[in-house]
Amino acid sequence: MASQQCDGTLSAEAARALETVLNTQRFNAAPTGGLERTTGELVQDYPESQRRTPRHALCRTSPAIGSDQIKIDFRLHREVERPGGGHAADMHAYDMGVKALSGPRMAELYVRCVSPRIEGSDDRPARIRGGLIFLRSKLPDTVRIREANLTILHSVTLAVVRKLGCENDAGLTEKPVFKALPE
Repeated sequence: MASQQCDGTLSAEAARALETVLNTQRFNAAPTGGLERTTGELVQDYPESQRRTPRHALCRTSPAIGSDQIKIDFRLHREVERPGGGHAADMHAYDMGVKALSGPRMAELYVRCVSPRIEGSDDRPARIRGGLIFLRSKLPDTVRIREANLTILHSVTLAVVRKLGCENDAGLTEKPVFKALPE
């Protein structure tokens, strides 16, 4: 079942979105413990967060039949603005979190977290980047696919910020809001 993937972090909408983008209702068994492990690693990485920190895989999910696979990972990131938005042509910006990008093969969601679990974050919020990547996909670049990818990533990111105890869910709402930003 889709709802059991990624340590059960998928909302009902995100589970349906996963079934849509992977075109299945049957999934390979997924390992558990990713949410606990990933949030612990983000807490440990915080003192080094002025540098690029490693990506921590929360989950991988794939259909029972087929070669598509989705990987969702998290890391702390530096605030670096690139001229022109700095994203690939097939990525589209959305007004969600600090920054959200989505395309047919990946999505990124950036949030800032102040948490009692992250010592010093009240002075310098932890900047968390969630990423969803398709390892094999030929999905078209459509609004439906982009929003499905962000729905999945939003749900898992919301679980991460709640596990970390981020104030105000790090600015995320209960359900994703799809307000596309001008290109």
